[in-house]
Amino acid sequence: MHFERGTVMHKLLLVVISVLATWIVGARAARAELAVVTTTPDLAAIAAAVGGGRVRVKALALPTQDPHWVDARPNLALELSKADLLIVVGAELESGWLPTLQVGSRNGKVQSGASGYLDCAELVDLLERPTVKLERSMGHIHPSGSPHYLLDPRQAERVAVGIGKRLAELDPEGRGSYLELTKRFVTKLRSARARWEGKLKGVRGREVIAFHRSLVYLANWLGLEVIDHVEQKPGIPPNPGHVAALIQRAKQQRVRALLQESWYPTNTSELIAKKSGARLVRLPGSTNFPGGQSYVDFLDQIVTALSGAL
Repeated sequence: MHFERGTVMHKLLLVVISVLATWIVGARAARAELAVVTTTPDLAAIAAAVGGGRVRVKALALPTQDPHWVDARPNLALELSKADLLIVVGAELESGWLPTLQVGSRNGKVQSGASGYLDCAELVDLLERPTVKLERSMGHIHPSGSPHYLLDPRQAERVAVGIGKRLAELDPEGRGSYLELTKRFVTKLRSARARWEGKLKGVRGREVIAFHRSLVYLANWLGLEVIDHVEQKPGIPPNPGHVAALIQRAKQQRVRALLQESWYPTNTSELIAKKSGARLVRLPGSTNFPGGQSYVDFLDQIVTALSGAL
């Protein structure tokens, strides 16, 4: 009887120890997981690929939102309050809404200049740096240069390496994992880039019209020539005179395509395309990270759209 009771108690003790061990391991794993918040889904997809299972990634902007204009809602500040690392596009892309969220988060880790703040614009070569004094009448121009560099896989590679290094600094125990995952991402990206460039080698020098001044990096990478924009000035709707001149120019130069991201309105672009004979090509504005789309799959989608139109 005593033997049976002892056996039962022994078994119960083993179960308790097992449960406690599982809980402790789980708690340690939870503590090791870095909470990463990015401003855009593109950055989220790259951070998730480089961070793997050691990070939990959340994007503040939705794939359907123009990242210039994101509502600084309280739930986003709450998300930021729990972050170990904030990754931003930079170059004033988020200047209209992010500072409000940083202040509202009351999280010292993610304030500008802190170790938990990474400005990816500092990792790349920015194009379209203004050479003249800027005025409001010029429209929405970025003083530091264009922030739309993630449409160029060569710049995205630099961003991935920079994110991997920062993750390793914040989580030294995971350094080996971050290094390996960064290498994998870069290898996959370079392989895809070779395939994309081969597929679109015939479009170099091709003239296109863009809606907003956001395709400079895409054009630079693929050798496209953006001859004009639907927005006469960035962020300002075009006047009828500009639209008429754009239609005439597109006709004369036999422009094949008018390119614009999916979050911009299409009424004016559709008119220009119809009157000029150009094809309106709507490109995805950002990686559908919430839907599980990777950064490579995002660029694949863009290349497919371009190859069908150019």
